Amino acid sequence: WPEEYGGAGLSEVERIVLAEEFAKAGVPEGNENDAFSITMVGNAIIECGSEEQKRKFLPRIISGEDRWCQGYSEPNSGSDLANLGTRAVLDGDEWVVNGQKVWTSSGHTANWIFVLCRTTPDAPKHKGISFLLVPMDQEGVDCRPIINISNRHDFNEVFFSDAKTPKDHVVGDVNDGWRVANVLLGFERGHGATTDAVRFRDEFDRVLTVAQNRGADDDPLMRQDLARAHSKVEIMKWMGQRQVTSVLAGNPPGPESSLHKLLWSEYHTWFTEKTMHILGPEAMTPSGRQSASGIQTDAIGAEFSSLAWVQTMLGARPGTIYAGTSEVQRNIVGDRVLGLPREPRADSGPWNEIGKSN
Repeated sequence: WPEEYGGAGLSEVERIVLAEEFAKAGVPEGNENDAFSITMVGNAIIECGSEEQKRKFLPRIISGEDRWCQGYSEPNSGSDLANLGTRAVLDGDEWVVNGQKVWTSSGHTANWIFVLCRTTPDAPKHKGISFLLVPMDQEGVDCRPIINISNRHDFNEVFFSDAKTPKDHVVGDVNDGWRVANVLLGFERGHGATTDAVRFRDEFDRVLTVAQNRGADDDPLMRQDLARAHSKVEIMKWMGQRQVTSVLAGNPPGPESSLHKLLWSEYHTWFTEKTMHILGPEAMTPSGRQSASGIQTDAIGAEFSSLAWVQTMLGARPGTIYAGTSEVQRNIVGDRVLGLPREPRADSGPWNEIGKSN
């Protein structure tokens, strides 16, 4: 980030080198809100926000005073995100927000939420959306926990009941939220373009050691799976380098990030299932400490824990769903990378008329 907003003013090359070295050394990535705060909304404000928004929010993100979460998915708009129904109505100098968001990661530890809201219901569904910054610590916001399959409290559902935020807390223009959201999604999906391969290489090396210690690598099918995993991580590394080359050429994160997201999420789901074959019966009665996070088993130097590996296997599965499902990523690749024709749409009219008969 630029120094005037609290960043280090590093060049893109310096940022990439630093991120890779941190990943190799196993440096903790920060608290659970940092990805939403720094990688997502912070970069979105830099790219699309006003000068006043940059000076107000960015230093507080860097200092950790503000912790952010994402208000996108709703019970009736997940993959079809543009069908969202949370409403924001301008009342004087404030926006009044009503609606519900779901699968809000780290909402219980956040004090701000960036929200996609419907501001013009009679516009086409992609055109009537605005990107609002809303404080969580007010009576009109109710955050309720969702406990996931690995018994972790990562997700929440958030209810807005006449929640308020100032008029100037719209990033970009009113009704331009879909463009801002796509800018942010590019950063979200492209985050870790080079560091993901480092993290997955470390995980692969750990699994290989366990397989060798337990004699699982004597199985020719397991050896084939390990060779395939090795190849996938190498592909991930070079795909990340390709993304970095594009960014260094001055291009914003684009559809290539969908390829990267598709590769790592499907790889990790497949690979963590293979680790259960190595654990054998122990996978049914795991023991030891908790995993380091929902998608990362161990910190470097940590002792082996079968419970951590099982939790990582369970935590890997949502990777093909959040930040855009694999099906959505394939549609993006087909449309924007391969240039395939789009499927005909039946929802190009006003949002408030979609699905209604005359």
